[in-house]
Amino acid sequence: MLGASIKEDMEEQPLKKEKRRFVLLTRLKQNKVAYLSLWFLVVVHAVVFIGPVLWPISPDELTDAGALAGWTLHHPFGTDDLGRDVFARMLHGGRVTLLVGLCAMLFSLIIGTIIGACAGFFGKVVEAVLMRITEAMMAIPNFFFVLVALTVLGTTPFMVVLVIALTGWVEIARVVYGETLKWKEYEFVEAAHAAGASAKRILLKYVVPQILPSIIVSGTLAIAWAILTESAISYLGLGIQPPTPTWGNMLQNSQQYIWTAPILGVLPGVAITIVVLAYNFLGDGLRDALDPRFAKK
Repeated sequence: MLGASIKEDMEEQPLKKEKRRFVLLTRLKQNKVAYLSLWFLVVVHAVVFIGPVLWPISPDELTDAGALAGWTLHHPFGTDDLGRDVFARMLHGGRVTLLVGLCAMLFSLIIGTIIGACAGFFGKVVEAVLMRITEAMMAIPNFFFVLVALTVLGTTPFMVVLVIALTGWVEIARVVYGETLKWKEYEFVEAAHAAGASAKRILLKYVVPQILPSIIVSGTLAIAWAILTESAISYLGLGIQPPTPTWGNMLQNSQQYIWTAPILGVLPGVAITIVVLAYNFLGDGLRDALDPRFAKK
């Protein structure tokens, strides 16, 4: 009887998880802003990743139109101060900026999830050490840490991603830590212990899947932070360096032409703003859709 009860309790969790995935999109539709943000981001990512394949002009090619030319059919957004196609640079710059955001988010999720889950599940010495490291990182201003680290380590794309990730994992670790403390006290975890499952198996198979909703929300907000940070440091000249375009360094290069060719600054500035806002709106919507209290309504 005990064995059957344990088996049923442990098998019930994947079923709940499948049901949760099935109804997530339906719940998200109830938040119109978040739902529209989701599809807007799908379109933006499709455009910046597929667009450069379909648009044949190189972002570094000097065109026949000359510098600061107005829009034409061949150059929909005109050209920049060197005569390069602005539309091509927006596509390629968006690809780099979004890739930095996505990669930094993945690194942050991996680091934050490992630290938070291990601290919450194993407790004692592991918890004390890992949470003191987390608190020490929280005491350092994020943007100051990014600036100093990039000044010392260099501004290669890998370093930019790594440094941003090293500032983004802290909040994720705190969220995962709190969720792990909650879920490890549930009966299905105790049942797994009673069935003789190892601590590693219980953590990976039964605890981590339960905190995936919180991880997803944290990841969505981490992308917004990473994009905003990359744009800010590129604007200050410490991010990914030209000639590789990003929305941040395009914004920096355009500041001296703000009155003569304002579109050079408006386009990357608006792109950064609306993408970051869309990710924040989506994160808020996912938080509501994945909240058990929301599911009861």
